[in-house]
Amino acid sequence: MNDITPAELKERQQQNQTPVIIDVREPWEYEETHIDGSQNIPLGELPGKIEDLEDLKHQEIVVHCKGGGRSATAKALLQQHGFDKVRNLLGGITAYNAG
Repeated sequence: MNDITPAELKERQQQNQTPVIIDVREPWEYEETHIDGSQNIPLGELPGKIEDLEDLKHQEIVVHCKGGGRSATAKALLQQHGFDKVRNLLGGITAYNAG
C-alpha cells in the first residue's frame, strides 16, 4: 500500500475511519506528544510483538515515528511478516503536528 500523508490521516480520523496507528518512537517521545488512539510499540520491541499483532495482519496499519525513518523500518518488518496493509505516515508526527 502507498504511504499516507498527515492530511489524509486527519481526514480519515474526522470521518471516524481511523486505521490502527502504531507509534514506534520511544516511550518518552510518546509521552511528549502522540496521535490520539495510537499505541506505542518502540521499534526495538516490535520484533518481539509481532505475534501479539497477528489479529491485525489484514487490517490497515499506519506506522509513524518522529520523521519517518524508524517507521519505514517498522513497515518493512511488518511486511516481511505478512502484514499486507501497512502504511508509513509521511513526515512522521512532526509533519502531523505541523499541519
